[in-house]
Amino acid sequence: MQLHDIAAASNAVSGTRRRLDKISELAQILHRLTPEEIHIAVAYLSGSLPQGRIGLGWSVISQARAVTPAERPSIELTELDDTFSRIAKIRGAGASRTRTQLLIEIFSRATEREQEFLVRLLSGELRQGAQESVVAEAVAKAAHAPSAAVRHAAMLCGDLGEVARVALVDGPQSLSKYAIQLFRPIEPMLASPAESVAEAIDAFGEAAFELKLDGARIQVHKSGGQVRVFSRALRDITSAVPEVVEAVASLPARDLILDGEVLALQPDGAPLPFQETMRRFGRRLEVDRLRTVLPLTPFFFDCLYADGRPLTAEPQRARFEALQNAVGDLAVPHQVISDAMTAAQFFDRAIASGHEGVMAKSLDAPYAAGSRGSAWLKIKNVRTLDLVVLAAEWGSGRRKGWLSNLHLGARDPDRNQYVMLGKTFKGMTDELLAWQTAALLEREERREHHIVYVRPELVVEVAFNDVQESPQYPGGLALRFARIKGYRPDKAATDADTLQTLQAIYRTMTGREAPSPRL
Repeated sequence: MQLHDIAAASNAVSGTRRRLDKISELAQILHRLTPEEIHIAVAYLSGSLPQGRIGLGWSVISQARAVTPAERPSIELTELDDTFSRIAKIRGAGASRTRTQLLIEIFSRATEREQEFLVRLLSGELRQGAQESVVAEAVAKAAHAPSAAVRHAAMLCGDLGEVARVALVDGPQSLSKYAIQLFRPIEPMLASPAESVAEAIDAFGEAAFELKLDGARIQVHKSGGQVRVFSRALRDITSAVPEVVEAVASLPARDLILDGEVLALQPDGAPLPFQETMRRFGRRLEVDRLRTVLPLTPFFFDCLYADGRPLTAEPQRARFEALQNAVGDLAVPHQVISDAMTAAQFFDRAIASGHEGVMAKSLDAPYAAGSRGSAWLKIKNVRTLDLVVLAAEWGSGRRKGWLSNLHLGARDPDRNQYVMLGKTFKGMTDELLAWQTAALLEREERREHHIVYVRPELVVEVAFNDVQESPQYPGGLALRFARIKGYRPDKAATDADTLQTLQAIYRTMTGREAPSPRL
């Protein structure tokens, strides 16, 4: 199959808003792939490369995009994948020039539609409404497999492309071979927001309440004396967190897979702000020095595997027991609560101890990766959303020379775009302003007077007090008293909160339907 076919399918998916139509369109293209092409196509249609990041920045992509497009399609998928693999392996002097040359060669053979697809794919902007969850449903449809079986296999494998190839080539029965494997990271389970602890009690009746730690998500695998640590995005960060390695290596169990968070703590044990934790998290240079001034402490809230026993399919109450047996004091404390008053008291104690809120978990639910479900609910003291920076305005007065006032946007998966919800310059230190200015200028797309529009890549956690109707913004809603809590380098733009989430908050707060977007 040619790149042209994938680009055409992507355009077709972008042109429909109905999820079922997207799934059908993708299933049709999956049927036409050879075994060697399946993994490549699934990655591309999900908006990623099989190789991950390959060192192509926006300046390189822009140079390649400037070449005259070809008149006829000629690029085979496997050929393109080979080129990206070559680019990913380039190192040393002249690496940037060589990468640019290889990419220009590909773009010179690409048609205009193919060039547009490649630009969006390589820049992480392939917002066609075909996120991995939709592609997984398409794989299930094409392979005549249960959707749950595909999702479960993808969770355990960590690679939807591989699961798709097995399901389409070997048949849906082959999905049963996937099992937890040590040192192969599992897709993390996510939580949905709830307005209050009372809402969680209404949803579960009886729930496990635990502190919501404002740290960096980790997944730790142990086998004997070997320990490896993975980030929320499943990247191996073992060398950056020696404290975690040492803590887990000392546990008595031989084999473990643990889900948790790592935090930087104050001397009295209270958590430092998330941004302090992120100063250490993922750093591979000066680890020993930073460890001395900003040590990290791991805490675990779930156990997915213990000494030969897979636990993802078992209920939360069984995983809690396994967790306590495995990690002891490193477990995040929880309390089983069935009435709203006791839950409110637990919440108040969590806030008083410096945490951002609580988690409420169904005691009967298995561990389910990927999309946010209803088995885990998060309740925060202050309303927050993870939003994408769409543009910034040059500051004045004390902020002159810095990009200050941020234009904030939420994802709108129904329309495949980001929708602006307001602006804010509040909550920023001088240090943050300096970093932010440099980071945004690296992502600049265009300017209009004092506004710099940027590629929608950076995610910020935004606190706010209220949501109101707004004729000024196309989404019809705006945040009141928005302020920046900090950037979230652990999250991609595709992880940002949606316009639909904000509409749901508005309905809860006002009892009215949100105004229709003017897009």
